[in-house]
Amino acid sequence: MRKQSKIALTNLVVVLLITFSAEAKIEELIVGENYEQETNEYVLQIKLALQHTLENSNLDLDDFNHHKHVQPYIGKVRDRYHVGDKMVLITSDRLTAFDVPVARIPFKGVVLNLISEYWFKETAHIMPNHVISVPHPNVTIAKAVTPYKVEFVVREYLTGSSGTSIWTLYKKGQREFGGIVLPDNMQQHQKLPCPIVTPTTKSGEHDEPLTPQEIVSKGLMTQKQWDECSAKALELFEHVRDIAAKRGLILADSKMEMGVDEQGNSILIDELFTPDSSRYWIASSYDAVAVSKGVGKPKNVDKEFIRLWISSQCDPYRDPIPMVPQDQIVELSRRYIMLYEIITGQKFPFKEVVDAENLNESVYRNLALTDL
Repeated sequence: MRKQSKIALTNLVVVLLITFSAEAKIEELIVGENYEQETNEYVLQIKLALQHTLENSNLDLDDFNHHKHVQPYIGKVRDRYHVGDKMVLITSDRLTAFDVPVARIPFKGVVLNLISEYWFKETAHIMPNHVISVPHPNVTIAKAVTPYKVEFVVREYLTGSSGTSIWTLYKKGQREFGGIVLPDNMQQHQKLPCPIVTPTTKSGEHDEPLTPQEIVSKGLMTQKQWDECSAKALELFEHVRDIAAKRGLILADSKMEMGVDEQGNSILIDELFTPDSSRYWIASSYDAVAVSKGVGKPKNVDKEFIRLWISSQCDPYRDPIPMVPQDQIVELSRRYIMLYEIITGQKFPFKEVVDAENLNESVYRNLALTDL
């Protein structure tokens, strides 16, 4: 009798688990569809903003730097102004792909800046970061540190289209990545046995893969710094991956940057888990069986959308990259905004962005209130 009761109880548990799993899958599908429908309504606002994107900043910060000239560093996306012990970061709407500027995407800078702010707050218990304040949707006032000349790329899926992506390198015959050896005959987008760190050079031009041994031997980091930062990169990735999964997303990979402050502490800098620095997929679009057969393609909500379009038009490392058409620009903007809403659980602040204080005045006012 007891044996029958145990079997019945076991069967009940199995049925409940299957039911809960099915309900979670249905909820995931509904969530994805709802965000698609809601953000489709933003297309008109995005089109109206096409002629009002933020391409460059023009701050004059000499008065806040003891009257010494502040020469901005213009990066691929961000303009950086080093003022005293602080860094003023302006996140523009510029989009680069394959290390080339290709378009300006409405509201992109705001999405990157606010998603970074969100994840910096959510991960502060794991690793300190450089954020002091966010006085404007496109602006972050940060602690000035010395950046490591290394990018920490954490990957959990065999994917990507750029020259340094794990899928590109795998197709060329490489099998060892981040300390593990992958088997032959894996397919694009398949999940790896575990998350791995695949560092690259931090370069203004083309990033190149590095090994941990090269990082130390070239003096880019000490062994202790590498050990600490690579372990933190994995911990950060796993933490955000688990949060993203609860919101119907797969975090396939992500690039992180770190630096060292005057006290010798390693801290997070730049951007964090944005659609520019990470690959996000809609979880309900990922079919592991189809992927294993080489036919599954998850829906991306990140910069890969444009990379794939460009790759379909030319060889981006040999040919001139064609002009990105307006429909692709609008769709990427919609996907970025959709990702913001899925991650934060908040509606995108169109009104606040449009009504925001003048960017320059916002920075000047904020710096005037701080001790430099």
